[in-house]
Amino acid sequence: MSVRKSGLQKEVLALYRRALRMVRTKPALTQPNFLLFVRYNFHTQASSVSPRDVAAIEHLLRRGRRQLEMYEQPSVRDCQISQAMRDWKQSRHGSRTTSQPN
Repeated sequence: MSVRKSGLQKEVLALYRRALRMVRTKPALTQPNFLLFVRYNFHTQASSVSPRDVAAIEHLLRRGRRQLEMYEQPSVRDCQISQAMRDWKQSRHGSRTTSQPN
């Protein structure tokens, strides 16, 4: 049996799906940058706030929607990737490859 999601959870997932759809509208060469940007920001924001802190989640949703509207503009063709994002990606890929059997 699946667990029903709250309205707030549905809003967060809808924003994430919208962000992933935005990535597909960008030039092929820059899509990996946008994907890393989206995944990193959702992961770090989710881990920085308690699931019970509704006010903080609502604030992050509003901020995320405004930021996404800006990135959805056709004139935005690339995004800046920080070293922290690259390190995060490397640590995620490194942990996956080391846990797999040879």
